[in-house]
Amino acid sequence: MSVPRVAIVGRPNVGKSSIFNWLAKRLVAIVDPTAGVTRDRVTHLMHEKNRYFEIIDTGGIGIVDSDDLSEEIETQIDIALEEADLIVFVVDGQAGVVPLDEEVAGRLRLIEKPKILVMNKADSTRTDDEISQFYRLADSPTVVTSVKGNRNRGLLIEAIVNQLPPAEDDESNTGANLSEEPELKLAIVGRRNVGKSTFINALAQEDRVITSEIPGTTRDSIDIRFELDGKSFIAIDTPGVRKKKSLANDIEFYGLVRAQRSIRRADVVMMFFDSQATISKVDKQLVEEIARHYKPCILVVNKWDLALEGGMTNEKWTEYLTKTFGSVRHAPLAFITAIDSRNIKQLINLAQTIFKQARERVPTSKLNKLVKAAIDNNMPPYRKNRRPKIFFATQVASSPPTIVVKCNDPSLFDDSWKRYLLGVFREHLPFQEVPIKLYMRPRKGDEELDVD
Repeated sequence: MSVPRVAIVGRPNVGKSSIFNWLAKRLVAIVDPTAGVTRDRVTHLMHEKNRYFEIIDTGGIGIVDSDDLSEEIETQIDIALEEADLIVFVVDGQAGVVPLDEEVAGRLRLIEKPKILVMNKADSTRTDDEISQFYRLADSPTVVTSVKGNRNRGLLIEAIVNQLPPAEDDESNTGANLSEEPELKLAIVGRRNVGKSTFINALAQEDRVITSEIPGTTRDSIDIRFELDGKSFIAIDTPGVRKKKSLANDIEFYGLVRAQRSIRRADVVMMFFDSQATISKVDKQLVEEIARHYKPCILVVNKWDLALEGGMTNEKWTEYLTKTFGSVRHAPLAFITAIDSRNIKQLINLAQTIFKQARERVPTSKLNKLVKAAIDNNMPPYRKNRRPKIFFATQVASSPPTIVVKCNDPSLFDDSWKRYLLGVFREHLPFQEVPIKLYMRPRKGDEELDVD
């Protein structure tokens, strides 16, 4: 199970970023009385009441952005709502219910996810009497808060933890939950005319998707179920993506949005390339999207029969992809010819392998022995005249594997040493071909390295 996500949403200027920082106990999001300061999603990993979860700050719903970025802000809000396991709906207790609160409430009613209603800015108990007017906005637990007055932070955290998905019984479980394989969702992405739909039809063993030599035939994401060796899968066929400046109309623009959404929905992403074409800016944008969401990925070179006829070798394409995409250097490569169904079964087997890797759990004691050995082999250098220290490490989630390292000060560990530690994890843990999320966090209490 991945780390649960909690999206903080509401109309502009109700105090979402203030609540975000208040929960995080540090200044992460910008706070300003000007509506619309928050545009992108901002995240922070929390550890409260023995649960890890990620809080997400969002822009104000319904904001008219001064820099004409309203559409981009709304897209980021949509992503946060889509990815969230729990929604915290914030309203302004001093202003009362306003029409935009009603609009936000209507939008959230369409989302079948747990919610908490937070009446913020209740700086005095007199404001508490106004809470009844907000009940019609959401049929959910309600918490009255004041960031300024530091009121009820504990109650809000308790409400959040109570609404999170159930925790796994044993964080050191190394695979007991894998006996029943869930349905594997495969996103097939790539720029136009690389053979994605031909590949889908080869999987389904029928013409379930329109295939054509005309670039851009698929304009919507399509879910197609297929079976292989008695197991059921879903393949998500996506529109071919063009450069943003080449997006001629709304259909093509939303094709790009749907391709990005398919990446977020998938368990494993297959990033397709045409063996007869060089890597493009669009390819790089899609790989960046895959890396940003920590998705297990396979780099698939299609039309390999034509490459072989031209004297191309696996080694040359492997070197080409590895040099171009350093952010997914761990991702395995596959060479197929979809039109002849060549190497397709092997590709699906590879997808199952990395899906299983992403869901593995490593015992805390094993992880800490590895961290100790990594430190002994390569001590993190002094920084700011201080010695970086690591006290404890634990895997807190899977899909993607998420490791929290408790230390004296995260700012003392430079990027090169963190890359080294990730390399050690990848070499010695069962995560050789999948992304790993690494968080450096200050230690709480007397936690020590557990190597017993």
